[in-house]
Amino acid sequence: MIKLTIVMPCYNEGTRIYRNIIETITQVEKFCESFRVIAVNDGSTDETESEIRRAAQADKRVGVISYPENKGKGYAVRRGMLAAKSEYVAFLDADLEIPPYLLKGFLEKADGIKGDENPADESAYDIVIGSKMHPDSQVEYPFLRKVFSMGYYIFMKVLFSLKVKDTQTGIKLFRLAAIQPILRNMKTTGFSFDIEMLAIASKLGLDICEMPVVVNFSRNKGDKSKISMKSIYDMVRDSLRIKVYVSKLKF
Repeated sequence: MIKLTIVMPCYNEGTRIYRNIIETITQVEKFCESFRVIAVNDGSTDETESEIRRAAQADKRVGVISYPENKGKGYAVRRGMLAAKSEYVAFLDADLEIPPYLLKGFLEKADGIKGDENPADESAYDIVIGSKMHPDSQVEYPFLRKVFSMGYYIFMKVLFSLKVKDTQTGIKLFRLAAIQPILRNMKTTGFSFDIEMLAIASKLGLDICEMPVVVNFSRNKGDKSKISMKSIYDMVRDSLRIKVYVSKLKF
């Protein structure tokens, strides 16, 4: 069995996506011998699909999922994870603001293996998530992004009482067998899919661990973040819907 599948949701990533996929492979192959990257083109209107396919031609470890209509990041991640055939599946934001090499420590943590990024022997975890609020994280974010992150954390804490501090950082790793019930029950297709996954995981009693991340905000004024006021409104609305939906789930 393949050790790791990395799902990379992509929407209008332009010509940068080829470079970022190849960079992901370059970093990951240094610590993982058996892996795949599944790039999911979420209805992009630019050259994203052709650039993903160019990467797939350059390296056979790249898989492609593409569909014409933009369905949302949550849909793209779930679609990619359902296609995974590996022990672990992770998702990583396509802009590589969070470097792929961090997955080495995530794998060590999930396996309970002592390593460079996991110096203490610990129990294995079903889910390992990146957290900008971890004391060892190195985060370079615009002030407004920091305000939004803190506000959303407080909102989530009140709404779901989760034991994690950061639900939205774009790097997470899962033991595939453990999250099958989550994938089957997910309904959220937008940016709030992270909170739905973690809320269901908490209800299932899965073991979740937070890890530090390195984040470099790479977008400039001409290439703005996809998080808009509409995105924030949708996240709040979806979070309230998730609260009601998850509370009714029976396992």
